Amino acid sequence: MTGQTSQLQVALELGMNEQEYNNVLNILGREPTGTELAMYSVEWSEHCGYPRSRPLLKLFPKEGKYPTRAIQGEDAGGFILDENLYVIFKMESHNHPSQVEPKQGAATGIGGILRDIFTMGARPVALLDSLRFGELETPLAQHLLGGVIDGIQFYGNCVGVPTVGGEIYFHHSYRDNCLVNVMCVGVADTRYMATSKAAGPGNPVLVVGNRTGRDGIGGCSILASHEFNEDDQKRPTVQIGDPFTEKCLIEACLELLQGDAVVGMKDMGAAGITCTTAEMSASGGVGMDLDLALVPMREEGMEPYEIMMSESQERMLVVARQGREHEVIGIFEKWGLNAVVVGKVTEEQTLRIRYHGEIVAEVPSQSLAESPVYFLPAEQPEWLTDLQITDLSGLPQSDDYNRVLLDLLSSPNIASKRWAFEQYDHMVQTNTVAPPGAGDAAVIRVKGTHKALGMTTDCNSRYCYLDPYLGARIAVAEAARNLVCAGADPAAVTDCLNFGKPEKPDRFWQLKRAVEGIADACRAFRVPVVSGNVSLYNEGPEAAVYPTPTIGMVGLLDRVEQATTMGFKQADHLVALVGETKAELGGSEYLAVVHGKEAGMPPELILEHELNAQAFVLEAIKQGMVASAHDCAEGGLAVTAAESAIAGGLGCEIGVPLVERADMTLFAESQSRILLSFDPAHADALTALAAKMGVPFDIIGTVGGDRVRVCVDAELLVDLPLAECADAHRKPIYLAMGEE
Repeated sequence: MTGQTSQLQVALELGMNEQEYNNVLNILGREPTGTELAMYSVEWSEHCGYPRSRPLLKLFPKEGKYPTRAIQGEDAGGFILDENLYVIFKMESHNHPSQVEPKQGAATGIGGILRDIFTMGARPVALLDSLRFGELETPLAQHLLGGVIDGIQFYGNCVGVPTVGGEIYFHHSYRDNCLVNVMCVGVADTRYMATSKAAGPGNPVLVVGNRTGRDGIGGCSILASHEFNEDDQKRPTVQIGDPFTEKCLIEACLELLQGDAVVGMKDMGAAGITCTTAEMSASGGVGMDLDLALVPMREEGMEPYEIMMSESQERMLVVARQGREHEVIGIFEKWGLNAVVVGKVTEEQTLRIRYHGEIVAEVPSQSLAESPVYFLPAEQPEWLTDLQITDLSGLPQSDDYNRVLLDLLSSPNIASKRWAFEQYDHMVQTNTVAPPGAGDAAVIRVKGTHKALGMTTDCNSRYCYLDPYLGARIAVAEAARNLVCAGADPAAVTDCLNFGKPEKPDRFWQLKRAVEGIADACRAFRVPVVSGNVSLYNEGPEAAVYPTPTIGMVGLLDRVEQATTMGFKQADHLVALVGETKAELGGSEYLAVVHGKEAGMPPELILEHELNAQAFVLEAIKQGMVASAHDCAEGGLAVTAAESAIAGGLGCEIGVPLVERADMTLFAESQSRILLSFDPAHADALTALAAKMGVPFDIIGTVGGDRVRVCVDAELLVDLPLAECADAHRKPIYLAMGEE
């Protein structure tokens, strides 16, 4: 076997393809070293370089109704809160590591997203998560759920950042490939924000934070860029997180940025030292010269390629001003952390890596940071049209809608997630106004101001399976609706695009259509996409996960006092439905739970109606006329009313006209609907405001008593004790996890 053939085999084992290997030969004009191949394999992976998705991401709007700081190449983005403060946020995935080792996979996902925020100079103030597992009743799903929640609470609680919101769904498509998407929100003083650009030839380069080990080697190229197979033997070690070190790292970095000794700083996340050195050099138009023998190690005998690929946690790369490195070292040593000069910035745009003085890699930094781009074929799957046009008119109707409502309330996708969020310390930092489960979005105050932030994560993957374009638009609309229900004006978006293997034309079509849907909806809502993540190759032996373009959205409350929750507040308050219920059951939880079908078209979304409904509700909240607000989503009107009753500990009685069929009236998931409760004294003003804004607004009932009662065309179809509804809603996950 020739040397070139041997190196090609190494490249293939590292997750590259033959064309990529040939590209490396052309760039270097010679055969690459093993360390160079390792560096290209991680930087050109989908997880780091986005070679298959990058052309699509250009569709996302970058500007909106709030001023943004769209910094190309930075670890996160955000919007300007006022002249002194900036909101920074981002969502990332840690899907594959969590399937392998759920606790550490989730924990290090939290650690990584925190670093993306504070590396820019923002103090992390909140965490959210969006999780998906196989069927709850299966032992594997229970194992993964338990481990992931344990990892989230372990890392978040220890590091002192509250987990305030998120979502958990269960579906067979995630059986072999769970999804763990984590989002972090931070607030930065605009005077102390950092960049990740390297600059200034001769400036010292420091590795700070934890020591480097063999954990996570190749995680972004081998694990994150390939679907799981039953006989897969290439799963590398999952990273190991240390939240106490991370807490010290947060404080050291933020203290460091109070001065001017730093030129640039970047988190060592996916691809570790390779990522930070290549991307900081490329964005600054410079190079670096490093000696890996100077990097603090926690394992003996590590090879240069291992050091460059390691994804050991709690590490950063810092470029300091020449002569000021001792200030940097002093701050990190004060916090009990390593800080070692390992090299310097160079004028030539070359990344030169030495090991004990010997050059082991010498490559153009730009060639690493700019991966090849692939324009893949996209084809709508043949089976989809038949699924979309499935005739649902012949569905048998129930003669016991009490039973149907209880079945929906106890469906794992609708049931209370209290088992999970009660393990989180959501009150640390004492900013949380609306905690997990209280409303449609979490709300935290911004200390030192009268303002607050609303935040949420949302995606109905069943909708995206049936129509990825429409499903993605609905995900954006629902995220905005949830913020509005909490009293927040939607400001900006981050996303986490979870899809299957893009080389399969039907999978890439799903991704393409979802991105187009997000882009169109964000333009309509005037919310920019300021950051995000792409996670592909989410497949098991049988099939891919359902397309899951998770939307993370942050909104602004002018006054913290306008924060609104879902629970009914007082007996004799009136209940009103904003929006119109339509005869549609496609993709609904009712159709899946009661009839065992996932078919039809998702509910229609008319963006003009959605925008008008949200504008009306937000204005009503600002005027102090709304006691509770709850998005009408999974499970439809009956479930929404029951959830507001459960959250408030007060029953209700409502009556609505028939919409074609009783089950459609009760359980259709028609969009642009919000259930409000309010003091009767505001009825006339709300009715007038809705008419002025052209929004359907119907007073449908009252709050009070200890039962949930729903009439359709004056016929009482649901009449249940509130306690029975609450019991059905609360128990499923506790029972599945063996805790009740």
